[in-house]
Amino acid sequence: MSRTALMWFRRDLRLADNPALLEAVRAGTDGVVPLFVLDDRLWAPAGPARRAYLISSLADLSDRIGRLHVRRGDPVHEVLAAAQRAGAHTVHIAADYGPYGSTRDTAVATALERHGIQLVRTGSPYAVAPGRVVKSDGRPYSVYSPYARAWREHGWRPPVAAPEGVPWVEQEPAILPALPGVAPMTLPEPGEAAALRRWSAYLNTGLAGYDEARNRPDLDATSRMSVHLKWGEVHPRTLLADLARHRSKGSEVYRRELAWRDFYADVLWHHPESAREHLRPEFSAMPFEPPGPAFDQWCAGRTGFPIVDAGMRQLLAEGWMHNRVRMIVASFLVKDLHVEWQHGARHFMARLVDGDQASNAHGWQWVGGSGTDAAPYFRVFNPVTQAERFDPAGDYVRRYVPELVGVAGAAVHRPWRLSGGIPGGYPAPIVNHAEQRRVALSRYEAIRDP
Repeated sequence: MSRTALMWFRRDLRLADNPALLEAVRAGTDGVVPLFVLDDRLWAPAGPARRAYLISSLADLSDRIGRLHVRRGDPVHEVLAAAQRAGAHTVHIAADYGPYGSTRDTAVATALERHGIQLVRTGSPYAVAPGRVVKSDGRPYSVYSPYARAWREHGWRPPVAAPEGVPWVEQEPAILPALPGVAPMTLPEPGEAAALRRWSAYLNTGLAGYDEARNRPDLDATSRMSVHLKWGEVHPRTLLADLARHRSKGSEVYRRELAWRDFYADVLWHHPESAREHLRPEFSAMPFEPPGPAFDQWCAGRTGFPIVDAGMRQLLAEGWMHNRVRMIVASFLVKDLHVEWQHGARHFMARLVDGDQASNAHGWQWVGGSGTDAAPYFRVFNPVTQAERFDPAGDYVRRYVPELVGVAGAAVHRPWRLSGGIPGGYPAPIVNHAEQRRVALSRYEAIRDP
């Protein structure tokens, strides 16, 4: 009887700290088939930046193991076909807790079982898998702070080493899709080794000041590990193990950010409808504006509010946006333009290299007011005062808004006040923020006290 196993890589494009891979190696004494399936349900909505990064990361993984078997199509068919070709008795994965991923895996497991093949789930993309941390009465947490305390008390397993001498089994040449055109977009270096190099450098140069500098988009002060976590080129347990060796406010704040990632995954696991609907259903009664010309200007970075435009142009240029600016541009869309959060979330998911469904959907709802925060809607980000506080010299704005590159200092945040007028080619503000803030709050009052 064949003792071949199939390792179905998904969001775990690494060899180290990969429990599912270790289990595949233990089970596959006659060899391990490495498989990745380009699933059209996930591939189609991804923009060119995420596609390009994924292809490059897969190429890196393929080079490291010799040859990654890549197929495109329905995973139910492709995984079964690959397992049958290899004579595999088990297929190994890290559990997927997303609404689509968990349903897909159930369908794959059923198809495999009909042919006497077992789908084995080991580990997950999270330090603490969704559903593990609950209140004393068994109910899930809906507010971050108590979840984070329970998450810390629950703890997580230490990282595990990469397997040595894996008997990889080749089936057919790995043919990756051509890289989509993303020029002149600048993408991060992909792959496990690149992720670990970046993390090591950040531990030595940026972590200690993370608690203060993380909100400054003008500084290169964040780790940029989100894309590596998204594709599993590094596991959060690896980061947490390194953080435990550092005693600083920065390391503690960074640890809390990893807890946010697990928290949002947990919320989505318990409320799968919240991927596309308001977690707080009463917000469905709030009137919103349909996407129109103002939405298009927001997408293009042409709102006349420099910090908003800089963020949206950074997204277009890099497939990434600083987290503080993500909150500012999200608040502007929902509470200044009164466009429902789902439209912005879809725009982000199509363009972010690190686009993660749970973090994206619930980050937008946190800002929009219909998510997990206890008293959220009164938080309306003022794009000018936020810019003056977190981009004090205007360097971030000038980096991404060339029309304003000649405006010195913080004056760049209020170009309508310049003595010579707004520089040519840059738009005037498309709304009056103070007025739109009043509109947003009045709409909230209407659904709170009908």
